[in-house]
Amino acid sequence: MASIEVDGKSYEIDDDGYLVDWQQWNENIATHMAKEEGIDLTEEHWEIIRFLRDYFQKYQIAPMIKILTKEIGKTMGKEKGNTKYLYQLYPAGPAKQACKYAGLPKPTGCV
Repeated sequence: MASIEVDGKSYEIDDDGYLVDWQQWNENIATHMAKEEGIDLTEEHWEIIRFLRDYFQKYQIAPMIKILTKEIGKTMGKEKGNTKYLYQLYPAGPAKQACKYAGLPKPTGCV
């Protein structure tokens, strides 16, 4: 299995680059993954990453985009709970890319 090295420690990733063990995640891993894809994480990115980690801990599932936008809209407002805003932050797909940086499994279904 593949791995990434962050701060001198190796972390297993799957074929799509997602952490195998979401509990090993830390913010440096997210920063590393984002930089590899040419993204500098801003507070707006971190807000979504934290939301996803909280959601995953509560429901044990990474939400697909439709649910992600709905739930973000409920908690952060309509201006953030829409695909246009989320695609500006995560151009490779908000659910997939944000979950990857959050150390969560790849969402299933319509992503």
